[in-house]
Amino acid sequence: MPENAYIHIPFCRSKCRYCSFVSSVDLSLKKDYLKALKKEIKFYYKGEPLQTLYFGGGTPSVSDAGEIEELISLFNINSGTEITVEMNPESFKNIRGANRISFGCQTFDDNILQILGRRHSANDVKNSVKAAQDCGFDNISLDFIYGLPSQTVQGFEKDLEKAVSLGVRHISLYGLKIEQNCYFHLHPPKNLPDEDIQADMYLKAIEVLTSDRFKQYEISNFAHSGFESAHNLNCWNNGKYYGFGAAAHGYKDNIRYSNTSDINEYIKEPVKHSGETVLTAQEQLEEEIFLGLRKTDGINIQSINKKFGINFERKYSGILSKYSEYIVPTAHGYRLTINGVLVSSAILSEFISV
Repeated sequence: MPENAYIHIPFCRSKCRYCSFVSSVDLSLKKDYLKALKKEIKFYYKGEPLQTLYFGGGTPSVSDAGEIEELISLFNINSGTEITVEMNPESFKNIRGANRISFGCQTFDDNILQILGRRHSANDVKNSVKAAQDCGFDNISLDFIYGLPSQTVQGFEKDLEKAVSLGVRHISLYGLKIEQNCYFHLHPPKNLPDEDIQADMYLKAIEVLTSDRFKQYEISNFAHSGFESAHNLNCWNNGKYYGFGAAAHGYKDNIRYSNTSDINEYIKEPVKHSGETVLTAQEQLEEEIFLGLRKTDGINIQSINKKFGINFERKYSGILSKYSEYIVPTAHGYRLTINGVLVSSAILSEFISV
């Protein structure tokens, strides 16, 4: 059974212009939503001791601290359970039971923050990190987006240097993607960096962060030793996890399932999954590979060979030969080079249905 759980809190005080995630600014729904969420958790969760519990959104910190604490109390947790709560920098709350905070910083440039429709300022980030540290939180992560309107490589470098100076232990980086159902899709922003500049930003991030005690352990994630996200590592290791809440996804018993993205529909029928897919052995193998290759340690082919009864190097010899410049051997298998990461979408797609 899963020993990890994700909980989606789909409420925000305002919608960021790049956001296409399932969220609502109608906070009047929150009370009924939390009731439905408790009903779903009690229906599916079987009391397993959890290794990780992750609250994402939306903005989980729009809820009262007590509301999050009540949800935490529904699970079998211990001192070793990683409990993460995503927060916006203007809404830090000291939540008892949580031991990891992930702040959505995005940038320290106040002008760009306004373009994005963010509610916080650069000073809010600094103040919230300090407040969390004063409350005893040592495991703090900051999210950044690169490729933002009017952003430069030099500006992004300064963002990361400021983050390091705050003493945070984990940093996540995401290239801007403008999806449907967001403001920017209908109103394209001006002065977007091109793909080459975005690649330069990514490479600069690796240079800045790895020169200052951060290890890149996954394509988009950097951490001090011992502060890697255990919840996300479970996903990249193709591990099982519960997904609770509207638009949440879960994985157990080789079944990937999802909940409805309609918040009102979820409130009415919280225990009804809107979709379930039973993965074939080949599909499980493919996920093991392309999730595993996101990690800088790469994949363990002995484990894969034993788990799926294959000879990895024989089965994928053509791909390994074709991309030998980008996929390199390790002591236990293979990993992507930095340049391989830049073209990883093309490479990983070739492992499907070989």
